[in-house]
Amino acid sequence: MGNDEQNAKFAAVVTPYLADAYTLARWLTRNRTDADDVLQEACIRALGAIEQHSGNSARAWLLAIVRNTAYTWLKDKHRTMLVGMDDLAEKDLAQVEQGGGQAAATIDPESGMIARADAKHLEVLITGLPMEFRETLVLRDIQGLGYREIAEVTGVPVGTVMSRLARARQRLIAALKVDKS
Repeated sequence: MGNDEQNAKFAAVVTPYLADAYTLARWLTRNRTDADDVLQEACIRALGAIEQHSGNSARAWLLAIVRNTAYTWLKDKHRTMLVGMDDLAEKDLAQVEQGGGQAAATIDPESGMIARADAKHLEVLITGLPMEFRETLVLRDIQGLGYREIAEVTGVPVGTVMSRLARARQRLIAALKVDKS
């Protein structure tokens, strides 16, 4: 594959999902600057592996690269910073508060309670979740991925995705109830 073909395929496969990739990187790294670094590295990796993309879900493929890049980056940097919603640009803050711009899914009682919580407080609670719960919650409730896509991104069975999502929501709800009392 020549450079022009490679660039064209990259533009078709990766570019439409850069906003989703950045959102995931930001949630995993907890910092805008770090997310920029992770996204840049992930794009380099995606460009290098673009010939291997088989035509399956481009979004899931890219998010898997971002996830793996973020984990490698976090391990190398040993970052544990907590970044508040104040660090988001007004446009990004609105997008996060509205669910990442994804179409609204059917709201169950648990999701409804979580959605009604104060956005800044919710940000703190979500960033306090263990990484596997946080990433699953972000991929489902903010990125709007289906269970199979999340399983593909995270490399775990669908049942594990469902379990992690349920546990993440339970922890958020428990924390919200404690705060209300």
